Amino acid sequence: MSRGDDSSGQIVDGPGPNELRDPVVRQELKRASVWLGLAACMALVVLLIQPLLIIFGGLVFAAMLDGGVRLLGRVLPIARGWRLMIVVVLTIMFVSGTIYMTGVQVADQFAQLRETLTVQGGRLLAWASEHGLTPGAANLNTLFEQGMGSFGRLTVAVGSVLGAVASLLMVLVIGLFVAIEPRLYERGLQWLVPSGRRRELAITIERMAHTMRRLLAGRLLGMLVEGVLIWLMLWAGGVPMALVLGIIAGILAFIPNIGAIITGVLMVAVGFSAGVNTGYWAIFTYFLVQNFDGYVVIPMVAKRTVDMPPALTLSSQILASTLFGVLGLALADPMVAMIKVALQRESERAVDDAEATPRNG
Repeated sequence: MSRGDDSSGQIVDGPGPNELRDPVVRQELKRASVWLGLAACMALVVLLIQPLLIIFGGLVFAAMLDGGVRLLGRVLPIARGWRLMIVVVLTIMFVSGTIYMTGVQVADQFAQLRETLTVQGGRLLAWASEHGLTPGAANLNTLFEQGMGSFGRLTVAVGSVLGAVASLLMVLVIGLFVAIEPRLYERGLQWLVPSGRRRELAITIERMAHTMRRLLAGRLLGMLVEGVLIWLMLWAGGVPMALVLGIIAGILAFIPNIGAIITGVLMVAVGFSAGVNTGYWAIFTYFLVQNFDGYVVIPMVAKRTVDMPPALTLSSQILASTLFGVLGLALADPMVAMIKVALQRESERAVDDAEATPRNG
């Protein structure tokens, strides 16, 4: 038999998958490892999204403390550690003093607010039932009693509250540690990237920190103005629970747009519970304060803080609340601001590289 008829003697050309020394195989393995690494990172982000949000919340709290430390440094030239201690002590004293002076009143008003909202909700359901929009009152009561009597749901609710308290505590601890020595963590982040990119990362981190401080300073100022104005106007109009509504309005002002809607619903419900005139006054107060905040306070603060379009802010809040819950909703603005800073810096770097290329050529 001739060798030309023997097909078993043919040799396959090209490297095999086990020949790692071959340049072609190594190149393909590098490409595959990049895609597998991206998929693994995406899976880890999905699995660890809640811890990542807690860490980011700690960074936001650290930026608030750092802003206070820098502001205090303008009038008190002492070491950073002492200024941070003063800021933390003043914060604790303010919160403790507020709770001590208004604790009983606020507790009573929160109880009244719950009863008022329950009564107003019952009236709304009764009106909807009369017009055939919901099941009958008896069925609603039965469903409500069954839901409230479920031990499993009660356990879940208690667990959620405890989890929220634990998450808040972790945010405060992380923020305090980062605020004590921020340069240590910045150097750690730089160490994670190649040496050629460290200078660029340092510039981006500095801009992010600066933007975060300005954003939070403007947000805190808006919270203070809105809370005080609503409290004083509701108190002047004889609306019940003016103090607690002012506190709620100030806290919810941290979440633009959506927080204002929730505040308005609570104010109107409480106002009409005391009478038609107080209800109209609550509506007038809401629109007056929101317009003052939107056309005076926010534009004045926006000149010195981050300029983000309202549609972008609202869209990011909707997406963050849907994907990540309440914590994502509260941190939507800072996340969008950080992404915006990173994209702007990347765009600037690309322009600088494009301008430098012809000169080098």
